[in-house]
Amino acid sequence: MKEPRVLAFCCNWCSYAGADLAGVSRLQMPPNVRIIRVMCTGRIEPNFIMRAFELGADGVMIAGCHIGDCHYINGNEKAEKRVEMTKELMRVMGLDPERLLLKWISASEGQLFADTVTEFVERLRGGNSQLPMANGEMGNGEVDTGGEGDGE
Repeated sequence: MKEPRVLAFCCNWCSYAGADLAGVSRLQMPPNVRIIRVMCTGRIEPNFIMRAFELGADGVMIAGCHIGDCHYINGNEKAEKRVEMTKELMRVMGLDPERLLLKWISASEGQLFADTVTEFVERLRGGNSQLPMANGEMGNGEVDTGGEGDGE
């Protein structure tokens, strides 16, 4: 089974610093996660997320400041609403909404960042999803052939 590809949008002020702390602390994390630093999770539009899936991401993680700690007042609350809206859009489009994760991670939570990334990759790898990933495999390790069975 091909390793899942994960794109992580991280808030500059909290979760990106948490990711940096995880790195400098040499915490173990899967290498198949790519991070995009954004000034605020409130800046992430649903089309950014959908474009990531369109370009082959198997999972998208959005990590930002805890509610009440946003450097831009309420950007994380906006992100929360947009993620819920995007998950509904994913359901309508036939994509598994579990492939999108929103998590609040502060700058001092390097271990939480590493654990979250590891658990998300394991979930994508392990088969909680019965819908195809970008690589054409089912979340349970089976390949979706697009057929109706064995042809009988």
